[in-house]
Amino acid sequence: MFHKLMIPLVASTAIALSACGETPDDTDMADAEPAMEAPADTSSTIVDVAAGNPDFSTLVAAVQAAGLVETLSGDGPLTVFAPNNAAFDKLPAGTVQTLTTDDTETLGNILTYHVVAGELMATDVVAAIEAAGDAGYTIETVNGATLTAMMDGENVVLRDATGGTAIVVATDVDADNGVIHVIDTVLMPA
Repeated sequence: MFHKLMIPLVASTAIALSACGETPDDTDMADAEPAMEAPADTSSTIVDVAAGNPDFSTLVAAVQAAGLVETLSGDGPLTVFAPNNAAFDKLPAGTVQTLTTDDTETLGNILTYHVVAGELMATDVVAAIEAAGDAGYTIETVNGATLTAMMDGENVVLRDATGGTAIVVATDVDADNGVIHVIDTVLMPA
């Protein structure tokens, strides 16, 4: 059930973070401004925030296909490293279609790999990276696997289980049940 909650969170986070429009070259995770804020008069879960941003349409569709909307709309708090549409566009042709129609179990595993239990703000991540040193900061995701966060100049970079990397391009997008950080590449579990 927790995995189902994490995917919508990831989707929403990705959408919200992509909205800020920053590029990897000009993002300092510790100093970045929130990409958007939830309306003050309504509840805005991670899924709501993502669904409200067209740059996260692929993520939202994936969260829906994997059955994770309810999970990511839960109480939280959750941290979602949300891939934007451009991140999904980097995948081989046909991958998203296959995952959303024929292999939703694998899709759910991939999406929950982008979700972390608890709220990690950008300053928390940067401080943890600095404390960890050259080895990087190990982050456990809700699917039970880990990511490694490192600094590359001013940018926070996440390394996945396959050795692939994603740059955090927007940070601290607030939602009622957590926070979203936008990334430029879909991360893959082992």
